[in-house]
Amino acid sequence: MSTIATLVVGQDGSTTKDATSKNVSSVADRALFLARRRNVDVIIIGGNTARNEPYSFTPVPLIVCSRSSTNPLPKNEKAHVWNCSPGKAIDQARTLFGHNILIEGGVQMIMELVDNQRIDQLELSRTQVTGGENLIDWQYLLSQFKNIEMKQIEDTQFFSASN
Repeated sequence: MSTIATLVVGQDGSTTKDATSKNVSSVADRALFLARRRNVDVIIIGGNTARNEPYSFTPVPLIVCSRSSTNPLPKNEKAHVWNCSPGKAIDQARTLFGHNILIEGGVQMIMELVDNQRIDQLELSRTQVTGGENLIDWQYLLSQFKNIEMKQIEDTQFFSASN
């Protein structure tokens, strides 16, 4: 049973640029991101992520934690909108879909789950991009885990952190 969070940040800690993480990502990051989501039972995101990122198709069920009852992803037949906290979504998703959960939410969601010790593993990619928005102290985030490994592929650093 594992809950993995994934996050891409630019060199300056930005998690989006022009309102999307795609503009912060790299070719190497995108390849690992897509491979990772094929090995989970369910993906959890927040409402803002659903509205700003391309989630019209996912290989597994998708949970959108949102206060709005309107489905922001009507074309994704695997999308479910739940009005609950990310922690509660993890519990419910584990019961309904399986134990391997991938969190692809934004900064606020990931920080809340890390602070509440609900993330077993963090996969953080750091690219060379600068000048974006939604800055995060990625070093602080990594410091919340005991074991940190780093590898570099092309111009992207990949950190895998766990307890």
